[in-house]
Amino acid sequence: MVIKELSLTHKLKPANSSEKAPVIILLHGYGSDENDLFSFASELPDKYLVVSAKAPMQMMPYGNAWYEINFNASGDKFTNDEQAVASRELIVKFIDEVIESYYADENDVTLLGFSQGAILSYAVALSYPEKIKRVIALSGYIQKSIYKEGYQNNNFDDLKIYASHGSQDQVIPVEWARKNKPFLDELNIKNTYSEFPIGHGVNPQNFMEFKNWLLNN
Repeated sequence: MVIKELSLTHKLKPANSSEKAPVIILLHGYGSDENDLFSFASELPDKYLVVSAKAPMQMMPYGNAWYEINFNASGDKFTNDEQAVASRELIVKFIDEVIESYYADENDVTLLGFSQGAILSYAVALSYPEKIKRVIALSGYIQKSIYKEGYQNNNFDDLKIYASHGSQDQVIPVEWARKNKPFLDELNIKNTYSEFPIGHGVNPQNFMEFKNWLLNN
């Protein structure tokens, strides 16, 4: 089911409930689209409203991105932080629209992001922790430059984060991800971190672990 009326094009799996439903918002990675993570939807409990968003920037010849990733003459990679912040704010707006449009529980919002989507899930949750209950960050890392100014002073008491990474990841080095937990611990954010012997992706063991974490948190 594809809906286009909100700020972001998205796919939707309704919750099997007449009550306000907990919602999981899926944020795909660079060069992908709303179909990618939506394959998780059928494997998640029916009590959840699952919404898979499509990033706003169209890439050529296909795929979408939340912000540009560029390389300089030396081959160093850098991100367009201005675009990333714009996407952060767009996702926050989209969350409010989802809550209003689909009778979702504003107190039970989970962001599940992969790669660029995970980086932005951190950015949204740490900038606006009052809006997010859980983050599942797959193959992403902390990028403080795209967080709202003064985020360190936010109240993170109700926020929980699950993070995982592939130890063989050739797209985002595992060393970057290993810095996530100490950073989150310093902010007293409840979090867990796992590694799996894979590249830039999610294997069945990884999926089962974050699904169990979701059910228990």
